[in-house]
Amino acid sequence: MRHSSERVPGKNYRNFAGKPLYHYIIRTLLDVSSVDEVVIDTDSEMILSQTKEEFPEVRLIERPKHLRDGSIPMNDVLLNSISQVDADYYLQTHSTNPLLRAATIEAAVDEFTARRGLYDSLFSVTRLQTRLWDELTLPVNHNPNILLRTQDLPPIYEENSCMYIFSRDVLEENHNRIGKRPLMFETDRYEAVDIDEEIDFQLAEQLYLIRKGLQ
Repeated sequence: MRHSSERVPGKNYRNFAGKPLYHYIIRTLLDVSSVDEVVIDTDSEMILSQTKEEFPEVRLIERPKHLRDGSIPMNDVLLNSISQVDADYYLQTHSTNPLLRAATIEAAVDEFTARRGLYDSLFSVTRLQTRLWDELTLPVNHNPNILLRTQDLPPIYEENSCMYIFSRDVLEENHNRIGKRPLMFETDRYEAVDIDEEIDFQLAEQLYLIRKGLQ
């Protein structure tokens, strides 16, 4: 959780339906029985001090200065984190996924555990069945001469950043949280709303309020 964010200023700790945004994913992770420890990596003094009071059971890692720039790849940040946290497997998510449910995380862990002989990592995806074009006006996933209904198009999948599961070996050997034999885990589009821009923040907050029956 970075203190500064470019497109949505202060989004990680901005008020979201009455609480700082990052509180939601922390409470969700604490409800996941297969997660042994919740760890926050941050450069924010606000998040560090507030978490000590609100979530004393959460472990804190203060991000070193050389990893604080927004252009630093997340895999470099993760390598620093796992050097301080020993685990068989790591599950990474973001504070910008406030609609992600504990049951969905549990399902992902269960599926990966059951199939980890075939797969070395997991990442969450959103199914897309819509007509996509590239910058050269070439169709990506459809034949314009055969106008299939969108629901009949072969699906393609968007990496939605809701969660990743990986081992230390995968991250260190590949310098990537996604290994060479990854398992895609499909999540509901509702839960997969990720806050990158202001419109995402407003949409996620309204969806959360609707889910809670407050509107």
